[in-house]
Amino acid sequence: MTNSTQPYDVAEIRKDFPILSRTVHGGPLVYLDNGASAQKPQAMIDAVTRAYTDEYANVHRGLHFLSNLATDNYEAVRGKIARFLNAPHEHGVIFTTGSTFGLNLVSSSWAAPRIEAGDEIILTVLEHHANIIPWHFLRERQGAVLKWIGLEPDGSVDPQKVIDAIGPRTKLIAITQMSNVTGAVIDVKTVAAGAHAKGVPVCVDGSQAAVHMPVDLQDLGVDFYAITGHKLYGPSASGALWVAPERMAEMRPFLGGGDMIREVRQECVSYADPPFKFEAGTPGIVQMIGLGAALDYMTGLGMEAIAAHEADLRDYAAERLGALNWLTVHGDQKEKGAIFSFTMEGPGHPHDIATIIDQRGVAVRAGHHCAQPLMDALGVTATCRASFALYNTREEVDALIDALGVCREILG
Repeated sequence: MTNSTQPYDVAEIRKDFPILSRTVHGGPLVYLDNGASAQKPQAMIDAVTRAYTDEYANVHRGLHFLSNLATDNYEAVRGKIARFLNAPHEHGVIFTTGSTFGLNLVSSSWAAPRIEAGDEIILTVLEHHANIIPWHFLRERQGAVLKWIGLEPDGSVDPQKVIDAIGPRTKLIAITQMSNVTGAVIDVKTVAAGAHAKGVPVCVDGSQAAVHMPVDLQDLGVDFYAITGHKLYGPSASGALWVAPERMAEMRPFLGGGDMIREVRQECVSYADPPFKFEAGTPGIVQMIGLGAALDYMTGLGMEAIAAHEADLRDYAAERLGALNWLTVHGDQKEKGAIFSFTMEGPGHPHDIATIIDQRGVAVRAGHHCAQPLMDALGVTATCRASFALYNTREEVDALIDALGVCREILG
């Protein structure tokens, strides 16, 4: 992984993303909805186009040129993901359609066979629904108990409180590394160390963290780590779940079909070795090749450089948003990504705010952001969210502030 901390020329970077040159409602696009999905660099678009136009065939077991080429390109992505996450080896990388699939895979393949009525799964109120609903399945179907960790006054989660919540019936901690709503970062390394000392595995939703900060799985020491490709400047329906070897050995297959078998007979079936054991059916070949190209692009810039650029945007946006005394920014964490959720005093609903500032070309998200327990903890039903990416600029922060000023005038 490239770890350059040298600042890059964001104006040049923006030229790599075709959509950023378009206009919206007569003005330049200011895309601040990256927490939902990021825009795509030309290198990734070219890789997808090439995979369909010049290199497409089904992968694995084909004996002809195109199948071998597609297989090589597809399987090379496993190593790219492992290097991107600094995983100890690529055999722990399971290809998925995204974090939602990965977290459901952990629930079905690892947790479900181990959960009995009364067993506990620890969550935090920062979690995205993708890291809540799979555990509710186990509550509904098998009597699991969901144990919730609340927020500190600044909107953060104290890792020691997560560790202290572990009891004799705790089977798993399922936790995000970075909130998709406030950008709050949880110290999952400390959580993992404390949990492992008590014999409890840790499953991490890395959907946001892997985009905004270097991730070192060998340092974090977690058992499961899920990422999603469309936030990593790659295609939708791409992603991966990394699984520690001892946990992988404990997992049962989730889907059955081609590619995940060794032999199939009328009376029995045997399964392929992991990770293929968990990859049934014709995969998203081109999607994964596109994800590999997106990761190449990110590592070419350097995750440290990306994090430094976004930290500057975060600090600048925090200063400018904080100066608006008629705006409430939710969460005041010291450790956070460049993600801000806010509400406006007065009659303006977040949906109204987002609609009005869209007329000035500023794209933000409004709603509960698939995090309703967090909305309850914040005492709101919805927020506006501005989420920044490697290609955003200070000028776009200014455009957001100007648009919010116009919005306040309109809403009175």
